[in-house]
Amino acid sequence: MITISRETDYACRVILHLALLEPSCRTTAQQIAEERLIPRALVRRVVTRLSAAGLVITARGSEGGITLARPTCEISLLEVVETFEGPLALNRCAVEPAPCQLASVCTVHDAWVDARQVLRDHLQQITFEKLVARREVGIE
Repeated sequence: MITISRETDYACRVILHLALLEPSCRTTAQQIAEERLIPRALVRRVVTRLSAAGLVITARGSEGGITLARPTCEISLLEVVETFEGPLALNRCAVEPAPCQLASVCTVHDAWVDARQVLRDHLQQITFEKLVARREVGIE
């Protein structure tokens, strides 16, 4: 089974939570943890990585909190996944063909590269704006 990590799943939940807020609203790690069923310590760790990737902005103090760094139409599911998982690939040779001596003649390699591109394209097209819209019309 090919799966994303728990942190990647949590990161998607955090971004979706922020995407559902009004554009200028801030929230806390505690609120996200409670509403998205994520352990608070993991919310903090995920938010730190999202901040380093330029996806969220954090601020301390009474006016502080967490907010998206960019509009929801500019943040894709692919960007969040690759922030936590690295380059998306079904097989290492699809990203790093050099170590494989058979890459130039292996038709399975070509299939992995094609599948990778299809998945990347699909996830790139799924913005958090679209995910919010789906939620608002009841498609989950």
